[in-house]
Amino acid sequence: MAYGHGAGPTRRSLAFGAGALYAWAHAPRFAQATTGRDPRLLVVILRGALDGLSAVAPIGDPAYRSLRESIALEAGGANPALPLDGFFYLHPAMRETARLFRERKLSVVHAVATPYRDRSHFDGQDVLESGTPRPGASRTGWLNRLAAHLPAGRALGRGEAQPGNPGGLAIGASTPLILRGPAPVLAWYPSDLPAATATLFDRMEQIYAHTDPKLAQALDRAIETDRMASEAGIGANLNTRTQPDVQAARSIATGAARFLVRPDGPRVAALSFDGFDTHAHTGGASGRLADLLQALDAALQAFEVELAPVWRDTAIVVTTEFGRAARLNGTLGTDHGNGTIALLAGGAIAGGRMITDWPGLRENQLYERRDLMPTLDLRAVLKGVAMDLLGASDAVLSRDVFPGTEHLPPVRGLIV
Repeated sequence: MAYGHGAGPTRRSLAFGAGALYAWAHAPRFAQATTGRDPRLLVVILRGALDGLSAVAPIGDPAYRSLRESIALEAGGANPALPLDGFFYLHPAMRETARLFRERKLSVVHAVATPYRDRSHFDGQDVLESGTPRPGASRTGWLNRLAAHLPAGRALGRGEAQPGNPGGLAIGASTPLILRGPAPVLAWYPSDLPAATATLFDRMEQIYAHTDPKLAQALDRAIETDRMASEAGIGANLNTRTQPDVQAARSIATGAARFLVRPDGPRVAALSFDGFDTHAHTGGASGRLADLLQALDAALQAFEVELAPVWRDTAIVVTTEFGRAARLNGTLGTDHGNGTIALLAGGAIAGGRMITDWPGLRENQLYERRDLMPTLDLRAVLKGVAMDLLGASDAVLSRDVFPGTEHLPPVRGLIV
């Protein structure tokens, strides 16, 4: 592994909708005992397969321009890419991301992928969220299994200690695979509960307090969750599709961060943005992908601002199911590929680094002569973050969280 180089197809929108945020309602004390931290881990999934060669362009690779043709970024000119280390350059739409890199609060992992290689969105997201080597191998998600193995903390909205794992919270119309599993997850719809519905919940809680205490506790947590979400301002924002991309991304990120920053809020969460399936008219320094990346950039800035009180203990992992083909297709877009990027951001990140074992872009260096060759398993990155931020053990990570990875060493040194 090299830690090199220093410090609708034409619709320009992120398909933000219900189900954008899923939060784990777990306020753990485990890390406080070992590191003195009260950590936050946020996983941001970019659904649709991000073009890593455009987001973080290897302009220093001699084969880059001939592969990328009209969408190739340039180090100079009217709208230049943003230098990271003289070889890799960030897309010009991501100025806040570049600033975080310079301030050593963000690192880039390049030529990374899950073990999946067959280019199906459905199967690729299954592998990404399950943490298993192949699609359909598990009905549970790695983030759920990770949380299930962490010591119990405090219940959502409550200060008292819990005898067991307090369970999880999914904010959205359904619970995504990444949060399904042995630790219970309570689903909640991200919209303002009408007064009548809130009253109904209250009545049901009173009724079931005597006949079904567990259900009564779940209802109590649902009401408490709605109160917290309302105070954080994430109700209607998660359902919007009418705001411009940047505004929508900033709004959603702001609401999610306000949820996470609370002393009684969740500590582990997943957030998904759709729309990165750029088969046609990808664009170069400007265009469709630029709009998407600018929205992601705005979200990262909002996280930094709103999570300021806990920023030093926060790690954000931005990932996607796979990358795009290295060459343009006939519609000036890129087809499904393999190797791509992941971003690690936050005050807890040892930033300012390109983390890659760069494979090169000559035809004989590409995966099946068409994709960026993956040289790093995403699970090794996630294992490293979980170990150093949350104190998870290698044995639990290799056996239960990412099963079958006993011989895949974690990437250490990602957390300060």
